[in-house]
Amino acid sequence: MRGVGPHSYSQPMMDRQNSTKLIRAVLFDFDGTLTEPGSLDFNVIRNALGCPEGSPVLEFIRGMVSPAERAEAFHLLNQFETEAARQSHPNAGAEEVIEFLRTRGLKVGIISRNSLDSIQTALKNFERLQPSDFSVILSRDDPFSPKPSPEGILAAAGILKVPVAQVLVIGDFVFDVEAGHKAGALTAFLTNRGSSQPCVCPADFTLDQLGDLKEIIHLFAPLPPGKLSNDLLGSFLAELGPADPSLLLAPGVGEDVAAIPLAGEEILVIKSDPITFATNAAAYYAVTVNVNDIATSGAMPRWLLASLLFPIGTNAAQIRGVMQELEQAARAQSLILCGGHTEITDAVTRPVIVAQVAGTVARRHLIKKKTLGEGDRILLTKALAVEGTSIIAREFPDRLRQLGMEAGEIESCRNFLIDPGISVLKEAQIAARTGKVTAMHDITEGGLSTALQELSCAGGHRIRAYLNRIPVYQETGKICRLLHLSPLGLIASGSLLIACESAAADGLIAVLQAAGIDAVCLGEVLGQGAGVEAADACGNPAPWPQFDTDEIARLFSDLRPQTSDLTPPTSDLLPPKSGAVRPLCEA
Repeated sequence: MRGVGPHSYSQPMMDRQNSTKLIRAVLFDFDGTLTEPGSLDFNVIRNALGCPEGSPVLEFIRGMVSPAERAEAFHLLNQFETEAARQSHPNAGAEEVIEFLRTRGLKVGIISRNSLDSIQTALKNFERLQPSDFSVILSRDDPFSPKPSPEGILAAAGILKVPVAQVLVIGDFVFDVEAGHKAGALTAFLTNRGSSQPCVCPADFTLDQLGDLKEIIHLFAPLPPGKLSNDLLGSFLAELGPADPSLLLAPGVGEDVAAIPLAGEEILVIKSDPITFATNAAAYYAVTVNVNDIATSGAMPRWLLASLLFPIGTNAAQIRGVMQELEQAARAQSLILCGGHTEITDAVTRPVIVAQVAGTVARRHLIKKKTLGEGDRILLTKALAVEGTSIIAREFPDRLRQLGMEAGEIESCRNFLIDPGISVLKEAQIAARTGKVTAMHDITEGGLSTALQELSCAGGHRIRAYLNRIPVYQETGKICRLLHLSPLGLIASGSLLIACESAAADGLIAVLQAAGIDAVCLGEVLGQGAGVEAADACGNPAPWPQFDTDEIARLFSDLRPQTSDLTPPTSDLLPPKSGAVRPLCEA
C-alpha cells in the first residue's frame, strides 16, 4: 500500500517490537499537517524579525534580551499567523481522517507551535470540523515548552488519560518526530507527497498523505470485540502465502472447515471454534457450533477435542461440571470426546471453551463453496436469530424484565437453545443427500449480514438478498426492539444458508418442511465477484447493513451478564415452541 512505511502492515515483514504497540490517541501538528502546507512563509517571517536563516523562529524570539523587543516580535508573528490562517485550507483527507478516528473510538488532539487564535481561525475554514471535535488543543500559548520539547505531548497524554506510549504524534516537520520520540510516543512523519522538508529523525511511520493514516489505525488501534473483520482476515491470510496443495479446503474468508485427503476416497474435515460469550450451557454451545460447521461440508461429525480455560478462583467441582456437560453434549451428537487440555489461568475472566470437531466424508460428497454458481437460489432455514435470542435471555433476564418482557417470554427465549435449537445438523444432512446443493454456510457471529458476505467471498459470486423474505422470530424481534439491536447482525447459529440449483429450490424447501424445518428462499446468486446486494419487495436496490462487531458483543460491552449458570439444557423439560415468525420488515 503506497506511502506507508517502514513498519506498516503493507510490508512483508513487521518490526516485532513495533508490532506490540497500541494506539489509543492521535495528536496532530496543525500548520502543514491538518492544513495545507505553505500557508506560512517562514523565510518572509525570518526576514521581518531579523532571524538568521535556518534558525527556529520561536526560539529566536524567546532568546531576545529586551522584553519590549520580544513582545513586538511575538505581535508581528501573530499577525503573520493570523493572516495565513485566514487564507489556509484543510489538508487533503484531514476531515475524513478525523471523523474516521472518532468512529473508531480514538481520542484526537492538536499540539502546535502556532498560537491558539491562529488555530481557531484556520478551523473556521473546515466544513465538518470545529475546535470541540478535539479532546485537547495545545498551542504555544500554553505553559509548556514547544516542540521539539516533549512537555506538551506528555501534558496532552495526561489530559487524554492515555499512556503516552499509546499516543501517535503526526507532523510534517522534524520537531514533531523529535518531540514524540522524547516523550516516548509513536511518531508518524507526513511528507505531503514530497513537499515537506526531509525528516532526519527516523519516525515509526512515514505517510505520503493523511489518508494513509487509516492503514496504520487498522493495524494498531484497539479492535472491537468479536471475531476479526473479513477485510483484515483476508489481508493477513494473503500474507501467509499459498496454502498447501494437498488441502481440499484451505484457509479463507468464509471457509469454516479444512478438508484433508486420507487414504482412498475418504476426506477428513476438521473445525475449531471457541465459545467466549455464552457462559450458560457453554459446553453445549461449543459442541453444537463446531458440529454445525462440519455438517456444512457434507461430512459426518465423529470426534471432539476441547481446550478448557478457567479463571483464577475456579473450583474443581465447576471444572468437573463442564467436563460432564461436554461429554453429554458429545454423546448426544454421536461424537467421541477423545482429548484436549484443561487449565486455570489469569488470561481469562470467565470460562472459555475451545472445541475442535473432526469428521469424514467421501470425496465425491464433499461440498465446497467454490462450486457456487450464477442462478443458484439461497435458502434460509428456521428464522433469525436463534442463538442470539437464547444467549440474551440467559445472560440478561433482569434487564429484559425491567424493559417489560414477561417471565414466560424470557423462559421461552432461553429455551431457543433446544427448540428451535442451534443445531443445523439435521437440515444440512437432508440438503446434502439431495445432491443439488452447491454450498452451505452456518450463520454464526456477525449474523446473517456477515454470513452472506462470507458465503459470497468464499464462493466467488455476488449475492442478492430480498429483505422482505427474511424471517425473524417474534420473540427475537421483541428483544431486538427493547435492546436496540438489529437481528441481521445478531449471532444466529441454528439457521443454515443453503445454496442449491435453481430447479431444486422448491423441492428442497418442501423436503425440509416435511421434516419439520421451516425454510424460505431469500435470494439468488449473481455473477462473479464478492458482495451482497439487498433488494426490497419490489426488487428495488436497498442498503445491505454491515456490522463492525456482532450485536451481542456490543451488548456485552454495555451490560454485564447477570448469571453464570452452567447447567446443561434438558430437552425433556422444555415446552414446544410455536415457531411463529415475521418477515424482517415487520419484526
